[in-house]
Amino acid sequence: MIIRNLTPKGGTELQLSFLNKYVDKKLLDQVQICTSVPGKIPIDPNKVNILWQKNSYDQPNLYSWFKDKANHNKYDWYVFNSHWNYEKFRMVFNIPTEKCLVIKNGVEKIKPTIPYVKGQPIKIIHQNTPWRGLSILLGAMQLVKNPLVTLDVYSSTEIYGKKFMEENDSKYKALYEQAETLDNVNYIGYKPNEYIREHMKDYNMYVYPSIFEETSCISLLESMSAGLYCVVTNYGALFETGAEFPMYISYDNNYKALAEKFAYGIEAAAATLHEKTIQNHLTTQSNYTQLYYSWEKQAAAWTRFLQGAINVKTK
Repeated sequence: MIIRNLTPKGGTELQLSFLNKYVDKKLLDQVQICTSVPGKIPIDPNKVNILWQKNSYDQPNLYSWFKDKANHNKYDWYVFNSHWNYEKFRMVFNIPTEKCLVIKNGVEKIKPTIPYVKGQPIKIIHQNTPWRGLSILLGAMQLVKNPLVTLDVYSSTEIYGKKFMEENDSKYKALYEQAETLDNVNYIGYKPNEYIREHMKDYNMYVYPSIFEETSCISLLESMSAGLYCVVTNYGALFETGAEFPMYISYDNNYKALAEKFAYGIEAAAATLHEKTIQNHLTTQSNYTQLYYSWEKQAAAWTRFLQGAINVKTK
């Protein structure tokens, strides 16, 4: 059984929809998959019970559950979306390693951006939730001097649904208003993932000064798949997700200094975007992401795992 709450789609809902699309329903009907928060759906004693863990170890809605070791055997398996995430849970909670495995997030193929030609406008996309670094990015854009560079911001809390937005969006009103006042920034707000994916080809760069420990990062994967020059912090699982392809900016608790670092990174990336070596790098990045993070590949991993888990359960 899979939780189906697919509109609007945050990262978890997107991955669930792809799991339903690419993995045999006969297999999925024999398992009970709960995402991230233990107990969100009840344990089914007649099925293989799996906790698909996408949240970070320090989230309050799961920390106390994992801290109680008596809970650890309630699930047959724990599937993590990155090795970084798995290692955090292993070290902090001493979870049973024999019940754990890593299956990465996946993305569907995205039409790549057109190779950049020197002198053209340079468009940056940012489609992450506002508390994960938007203030840093807006600070950086105030320091960027290159007149060709502009930023489109799709940041909003609406991605988590109307109720969540009504309860939380007002906290970030000042940030949205700041974005609207900057000459080199366009605040667009929420657009569904399908819209973002369709328009990714219109951009040249993806910039994410994350101050949040991502356990993976679907927006980074989609941007890499589209061949965008990615500039991100080396924080959480971003380095694992991006491999050797993005420009990594060292995380800094001094947010003013972090904004300055990102301004420098944006300027440096923009100045070299036209170079053949960079274009070749971005082509390799796109090919790598579409191969290694394709949902065909992830579905094969899920299929092998589910077949084995079901066989063990029925013996």
